[in-house]
Amino acid sequence: MKSSIWHPNTQMREWNSFDKIAKAKGIWLIDSKGNKMIDAVASMWCNVWGHSNLQLINAITNQSKKLQHSSMFNLTNEPAEKLADNLVKISPRMYKVFYSDNGSSAMEIAIKIALQYWKNFGEKKKTKIVTVKNGYHGDTFGAMSVGYVPEFFGKFKKQLFSTIQFPVPNKYRVPKGFSFLDYQNHCLEKIEKGLSKNNDIAAFVMESGAQVAGGVIIYPKGFQKKISQLCKKYDVLFVLDEIATGFGRLGSMIQYEEQKSIPDIVAYGKMLTGGYLTMAATLTNKKIYDSFLGEFNDWKHLFHGHTYTGNPIVAAVANENLKMYQKNHLIKNIQKTSKKFEKFYQELLEIDIVGDIRHKGMLMGIELVSNKTKKIPINSKKSINKIFFEEGKKQGIYLRTLGNIVMLVPPLAISEEELDLLLNRTIRTIQNCSSNF
Repeated sequence: MKSSIWHPNTQMREWNSFDKIAKAKGIWLIDSKGNKMIDAVASMWCNVWGHSNLQLINAITNQSKKLQHSSMFNLTNEPAEKLADNLVKISPRMYKVFYSDNGSSAMEIAIKIALQYWKNFGEKKKTKIVTVKNGYHGDTFGAMSVGYVPEFFGKFKKQLFSTIQFPVPNKYRVPKGFSFLDYQNHCLEKIEKGLSKNNDIAAFVMESGAQVAGGVIIYPKGFQKKISQLCKKYDVLFVLDEIATGFGRLGSMIQYEEQKSIPDIVAYGKMLTGGYLTMAATLTNKKIYDSFLGEFNDWKHLFHGHTYTGNPIVAAVANENLKMYQKNHLIKNIQKTSKKFEKFYQELLEIDIVGDIRHKGMLMGIELVSNKTKKIPINSKKSINKIFFEEGKKQGIYLRTLGNIVMLVPPLAISEEELDLLLNRTIRTIQNCSSNF
């Protein structure tokens, strides 16, 4: 179907028409012609319970009859208050919640809070941000600055503020002369050296548990914990992005709790509302929040706000979503269902173009290479994403790739039988696409 929409991340001449999704049920997307596809990317990593869930729909409908929207500038509303309490309860050491509309905004807020925190104390030197290479935090300018992926954002490099970047250990691509453990220690040594010699660092910003858009790089055990310890040692704020990795995606509700790395600031999004409406949240500990308290003329308050901050309809569905997590023991079920991925490792690795598989919880990245020995990424004059999308559609799955990585990010509540079907269809898709490279 031709469209007047400027679609994200598509090459316009290759993508001259788009399938129109008319409805959806459970894990299935159904287009205007009645064709069904498994939603293998959870509608951009956010869907929890599948589509058309009546409990979530009822939460939206019931709230919409009472209060559709009310500003949070000088006012509040019950669903937003309840949600903030719920988020603080499940987030160890967090104290206050700042609402926004999307993950990029949540990270912009986190960055502004971290920088202003030091200014509120009169500390003028701490103005730099430390990040890790290949991290991703969104597409706005602040988010691009701290999550700079050259392939995505190279055209804007001169407009971005500078950061100090450090490498993250990738088990599949360890530099020559290192064991994986040696390389982990090498990365941590570089981070400590960087933090110790600079007294102007305000914050260390990283995704929690894994880099998702950066190629599904799962952090080795203890890596994130050691970074959090280094931040405390050198008086640097620790800022975590759980927008894509929290709320069960990696198999735990709060990923920083599993990683034993308590942050000063954390951002949530995507799965917060079950994937039904847009909302994000930036949480801080008490120390951070208290630094913004003062008299009006102290000018310590945070100048930031969104029109739809704390929207009551969105907050109501988020509250229902969190209730369903507990009632349906979702995290425990994810940990059980996700083991299904492991049964397909060998079959996937036998495909000529599959070089590596990275998996945790309900996230899998399949790295495609043209040479397994040299680990050379596949390359094509045509869009790799389009090649896999078209073949996936034939197999009845909605797939997206990021570069040479096929990503599987299904709805969290997918059943074992449905996941089995998805994995089998993914294998056929990759096999059929291999002749293109």
